[in-house]
Amino acid sequence: MPEVLLIVGILTAVFVGYNIGGSTTGPAFGPAVGANVITKVMAAGLMSIFFFLGAYTIGPKVVTTLGEELVTDTAIFTLRSNVAVLFFIGGALFIGNYAGVPASTSMTAVGAIAALGMATGELNWDVLGEIVVWWVVAPIVGFWVAGVVGRYFYPRINAWVAIEEKEGGRPMVSVDRSGLAPRLQFGVDADRREITGALTVVAIGCLMGFSSGTSNIANAIAPIYGTGDVDMTTLILIGSAAVAVGCFTIARRTLDTLGNDITNLPLTAAIVVAVISSGIVVGLSSIGVPASFVVIATMSIVGLGWGRATRTTTLSDAARGEETPVSVGALTAEETGERSPEIGEEEPEDIPQASDLFDPSTTARVILMQNVVPAISTVGAYLTFRFLPIFGF
Repeated sequence: MPEVLLIVGILTAVFVGYNIGGSTTGPAFGPAVGANVITKVMAAGLMSIFFFLGAYTIGPKVVTTLGEELVTDTAIFTLRSNVAVLFFIGGALFIGNYAGVPASTSMTAVGAIAALGMATGELNWDVLGEIVVWWVVAPIVGFWVAGVVGRYFYPRINAWVAIEEKEGGRPMVSVDRSGLAPRLQFGVDADRREITGALTVVAIGCLMGFSSGTSNIANAIAPIYGTGDVDMTTLILIGSAAVAVGCFTIARRTLDTLGNDITNLPLTAAIVVAVISSGIVVGLSSIGVPASFVVIATMSIVGLGWGRATRTTTLSDAARGEETPVSVGALTAEETGERSPEIGEEEPEDIPQASDLFDPSTTARVILMQNVVPAISTVGAYLTFRFLPIFGF
């Protein structure tokens, strides 16, 4: 019986990993796909590789936090309880992925494990408190850093990057398989600066994939690791393989959401968002905190657009109580490489309204589901462990 439960637990962890691949590929490569730099298939391949690298190097620190430190007694990680924990994590994430919304895997997983700890009286409240504080602080930091960049530095960065994204047709970066060995191929009319910019945004997407691996591998394997029945390396290999399957399948929906539906990011904006969000996630993972990767990336996008839109109003105008006419098409205001006017010189009509940065209904759906999915995992797990006697607690 224990062997059967272990197999079921591993299969459930695979299901969780599959949904992690679906929910994290969008934030990492959605901007690059939306800007028509790479295809969804290339995004899935790069995400799979760099997720594994992050999981194998820094990921064990976060696994230790969730699998050992979040609860005061790891004996509660029985094979039977692990199956239930992973079921609620995977089931909740599947709901988000099915809706095309990349929900936070860290919040979902921590919620389920914390629910087990609360139901058994073994929750380490100090560790949970530290994690929750960072969950609140990190998206706020991402929003305001992106906002400052959008208001004061974005036009300068845009002029420096000078990349003209290609509408439709073949992506700027593709793989030529006609020869003996595959090689990168760039757009026909792409110059050196466009190629450099395209490679930059892809490289930063890879960094985001790496940072996702450092934080999110724990969400799939931490409960199994807590039992001590399977070693860390084996679990990381299994979890990463499951993530790769999710990247190539269900991730297509979240790539559409963050790459096309919620935002139509120029390459310059994609680079800025990727740098900010990946930097925060890697920093938190290095100290063992499971970062809310999706929320940080989403809030960085929102903050960047808000900061760019506020360039129509100076600080002195704001101090006099003048309303800032914020346009949702803010990040599409400049042509590629164009130097923008100084702050306050632009008129609201100079910022396009037709090509909206945010679709209000999609944005509302994303924000709603990013809260609903972790709530489903947490409440469902707590009620199960608290009131069903089959777990022996």
